[in-house]
Amino acid sequence: METKKSKYDTNPLDEDVERKSSEAWGNKGEAPTQWVQGGTNEVRGVTNEISSTDSENARQNVYSEAPTRRIDDPPLGAPYPSVFVPPPYAPPAQYQQHSRQTVYQPPPPSSYPSPNHPVAGIGIPERWAVMLAYCPSYVGLVVSLIELFLVPRKEARVRFHASQALALQIAVLIVHTIFSVISSITGSGFGGSVFGVAVFIFLIISMIRVWKGEPHRIAPLAEPAQWFNDHIEPRNKG
Repeated sequence: METKKSKYDTNPLDEDVERKSSEAWGNKGEAPTQWVQGGTNEVRGVTNEISSTDSENARQNVYSEAPTRRIDDPPLGAPYPSVFVPPPYAPPAQYQQHSRQTVYQPPPPSSYPSPNHPVAGIGIPERWAVMLAYCPSYVGLVVSLIELFLVPRKEARVRFHASQALALQIAVLIVHTIFSVISSITGSGFGGSVFGVAVFIFLIISMIRVWKGEPHRIAPLAEPAQWFNDHIEPRNKG
């Protein structure tokens, strides 16, 4: 009795495919093992093992195959030279010594102007000119203004410190005024006193540093100092 198939049976294989195949070949079940004639002896037709070639032996043992390319120069891991980028140019030997001698070297310290040389426009030594600009109170404010009006631009170090000291003195004056207003409102001058002591110590340290010739640059005041140096024209243009 044939099994009734439902609409959900989607098996595409024919259930009688094995039977039909056997009938088409004329026998049922597996084909019998045949005997073959091998010389004087009859042997069964089994598959004989074929000897492996050298290539197959090498694939099974990766250490038995010699490398296809010896990498001696450049060493292993070094990048291959590009055919599109030319090698770096090396000047001839007769020019190499000359090129090394022409590399820029900063001038020796002895070539700098002496810190005691008189500053053009005011006639006092440079060491005193840069130090007096950082004096506390209104002394540094007046000195920095005088130097900017009298010192020519060729005295770059003096004008730099005069501009920076002027910006510093004006900033201190503004902050001191703010503390004075706060003190008059609150009746306490503690904040202004602490600020005054801190400014006094900082100005003394600045005077010592510039007197010794050490670099002294106040980064927050760089822009206003540059503005003063650019807009205050010296009387002597030399």
